[in-house]
Amino acid sequence: MTQQSFSVLGVSAPAVGALAARGIHTPFPIQTLVLPDALAGLDVLAKSPTGSGKTLAFALPIVERTGAGGRSPAALVLVPTRELAIQVCDEIASIAAPQGLSVAVVYGGTPIAAQAKRARVADVVVATPGRMHDLLERKLVSIAGVRTLVLDEADRMLDMGFRPQVDRIVRRLPQERQTMLFSATLDGEVDELARAYTQSPSRFVANAPSESAEGEVEHRFVAVTPHDKLDRLVGELEQERGLALVFVRTKRGADRLVRRLQDRNVSAVALHGDMPQRARENALARFRAGSVSTLVGTDVAARGLDLVEITHVINYDPPADDKDYVHRVGRTGRAGREGSGVTFVLPEQQTEVGRVASRLGHGEQFQQEGLRLGRPKLVYTSRRGRRSRW
Repeated sequence: MTQQSFSVLGVSAPAVGALAARGIHTPFPIQTLVLPDALAGLDVLAKSPTGSGKTLAFALPIVERTGAGGRSPAALVLVPTRELAIQVCDEIASIAAPQGLSVAVVYGGTPIAAQAKRARVADVVVATPGRMHDLLERKLVSIAGVRTLVLDEADRMLDMGFRPQVDRIVRRLPQERQTMLFSATLDGEVDELARAYTQSPSRFVANAPSESAEGEVEHRFVAVTPHDKLDRLVGELEQERGLALVFVRTKRGADRLVRRLQDRNVSAVALHGDMPQRARENALARFRAGSVSTLVGTDVAARGLDLVEITHVINYDPPADDKDYVHRVGRTGRAGREGSGVTFVLPEQQTEVGRVASRLGHGEQFQQEGLRLGRPKLVYTSRRGRRSRW
């Protein structure tokens, strides 16, 4: 694809200036693909993973097509998690403020009245489906004036069970609007969602920068035992590096591991859904600033976490399946930087983790540690319709 500038793609001089002030001069592939049609007001479906630059692909059209002083809000962005809502809000605000536009963020875990007050007068609202639905049910906010709807990480919203809330929100929106849907996949239920919400959309597919550059992310699988697992983690964290994101299965496990790391003089904070919102925000702020270099989190809590400074992802507890592995390790190797994904494997986990590694093309790396790939489970259907597994 021929490299183009933001101005050639149709972005206005004020927005180009706002991007330049942040050191952004060259569009990512997803932005090059999406911006011409999105700026023209067309509906857009984009298959694009986190880290591909997709936020600007919808933020720029929102800012360019929203006039200050109109009916509020004029644009609504739905995202699956609180952390992603905050990040997207900050991203849009950085280019909206120079053009006199305001952005409000709406998510659960904080007082609803204060959020409603800001959302009522904002030009752009970034929200999680649950809290947005609450605001509408209580008639604290109207979205009758929304001209642009964005569904970001639509596949994650569906995975997290937000389809009913999203449906109810969309039913309250004007029929005449622009809809942009971004997702890591556009098949299955996401395709049904797209058919229901969009009209003759343009479809685009783009990879994350980390997926387009060979060797950016190193995949390692480490054989551990229950007795040396913590020691191996401390050893990984004590090596020279930037920020490390450690995944565990449960919220309680995250808290317990943080305490054990602190006992070993390793600075770490937890991130999970049972923490008060202020504590979550404080943990993320410390992690972003680098005052704490290790964040221990669950899959749900870390969804949408987009920090290019994360150099290592460590699966202290292995992911449940292929999709979770890709999501977790995708937190590193962002924006063309190098990264490392490390997965700890207990003896009883070897077969299942080996299958995941093999299916994702990491079988060789799995075996380098002396681990053995198990035979994949095959499922077949007999003539009588019975399913068998071996």
